[in-house]
Amino acid sequence: MTATVALEGLDLAALLCSRVCHDLISPVGAIMNGLEVMEEGKDDETSQFAMDLIKKSAKTASAKLQFCRLAFGAAGSAGAQIDTGDAEKVARGLIEDEKTKISWNLPRVLLAKNRVKLVLNMLLLAAQAIPRGGQLTVDPVGEGDGVGFRVNVTGTNAKVPQAVPALLSATSEHAIDAHAIQPFYTGMLAKNCGLTVSMAVEGDAVVVAAR
Repeated sequence: MTATVALEGLDLAALLCSRVCHDLISPVGAIMNGLEVMEEGKDDETSQFAMDLIKKSAKTASAKLQFCRLAFGAAGSAGAQIDTGDAEKVARGLIEDEKTKISWNLPRVLLAKNRVKLVLNMLLLAAQAIPRGGQLTVDPVGEGDGVGFRVNVTGTNAKVPQAVPALLSATSEHAIDAHAIQPFYTGMLAKNCGLTVSMAVEGDAVVVAAR
C-alpha cells in the first residue's frame, strides 16, 4: 500500500513562500540589471533598452504577485468568497501571451476562496504541460457551491510532468520541496473542497480535472 504524504503547517508555509520567492527572483533580478545598465548611461540606445527591460520585468513581477495573492494567499477571512472574474483576470495576466491563450468558460460568481484557489492552481499545472504554448480551456463540472473544474490543454508535445499525478494524490515517494509543493498544495485544496484532482492524457490533450 502506498503511504500518504503529509506536511506540518510550518513546513507547508515555508515551502509555499519559497515557491513564491522563486517565481519572483527572475523578474526582480532583471529590474536590478536594468537599473545598473541605466546608471552606466553609455548612450541613449542602451538606456532605452534598459528602460524597456525594467518595464517588461516590472509587469511580469506584478502579474506574478497578483496571481500568487489569490492562488496561495489568505485572500480575506476564513469563509471568504472570491469573484471568479478576479481569478480570470489574474490568470490571463500571468499565463496568456503570444503563444498561450485561455478560454474561460466559468460563470462570473462568488465562490468559496479555496475553490477559486483550486482552479488557479489547476491552471498553473495545465500551463506546465505546454512549455511551447497552446490553448487552455476552463470549464465547470457541475454547478453551485459544489462546482468542480476541468482544464483541457492542447499544444505541441503536450504532456503530464512525471511527478505530478503522485503529488496531486499525496502519494509521492520523493521529498516535497519548493518545486513539488505547488501540485501537492493543489491536491490539498481539492481535498478541502471535497473533490479529487487528477492530471492525465486524453487523446491529444492533457486534462486537469477536479470532481
